Amino acid sequence: MRPRSPFLILAAGLCLAAAAPAVAAAACRADTGAARNVLLELYTSEGCDSCPPADRRLSGYKDTGAYAGRLVPLAFHVDYWDRLGWADRFASQQFTQRQYAMATLARSRSVYTPQFLRNGRDWRGGGSPLDASTESRPGARIAIELHVAPGARMTVSGEVAATAPGAEAWLAVYENNLDSAVSAGENSGKRLRHDYVVRRLVGPLALDSRGQLALRQDIPLGPGWKPADLGVAVFVQDKASGEIVQALQRHACPA
Repeated sequence: MRPRSPFLILAAGLCLAAAAPAVAAAACRADTGAARNVLLELYTSEGCDSCPPADRRLSGYKDTGAYAGRLVPLAFHVDYWDRLGWADRFASQQFTQRQYAMATLARSRSVYTPQFLRNGRDWRGGGSPLDASTESRPGARIAIELHVAPGARMTVSGEVAATAPGAEAWLAVYENNLDSAVSAGENSGKRLRHDYVVRRLVGPLALDSRGQLALRQDIPLGPGWKPADLGVAVFVQDKASGEIVQALQRHACPA
């Protein structure tokens, strides 16, 4: 008897869930297709006066038009600007560490703000973020289901299956429609608006010997998080090179 594909099992489960209106109303699902998507990471800070234009550019990549379903934007606020006059409330040392780790994997000395990484590589912002790498075959398939319980937690379940060895998975919870009134530092007196701000980064998540992962994460909602503005991104990264071989995003759905 041939083993069942984890994605067939997941699809069956999603069909059963769809049969229960009370569950389906609060659940959001997404699955990568045949195309290779692009993970666009922005390393930024509210303390950096050259960062707001990059923040606005990231906000402009809404899930419409040519980018629909193909581009996964994430904003990582780093903490090394915090000592220079303004403490960014979205900043985390974990995000700073990721920026440096990605530079090391890419054998690059480029660590700066604002910095875009396109599928793990430094991108100076020229042209479209959907580069030629999207024409190559994806290195993984991802399926996720998202459920948000207002004021309590977010549950993310699904499957990851990589087609090549040496991969790991990451999960990021992000929030849109955020703003800050900055009263010190280089952006003093400005009101800054942000989208795709990473609130929680989980990983690396190890895949099994077959390159598969049964995903299940229960994530408590932080103080002030707005459930309607939350979303999840799951991406698969080559452990040796840092290249992103596939990515998937799912915004929260109305309850």
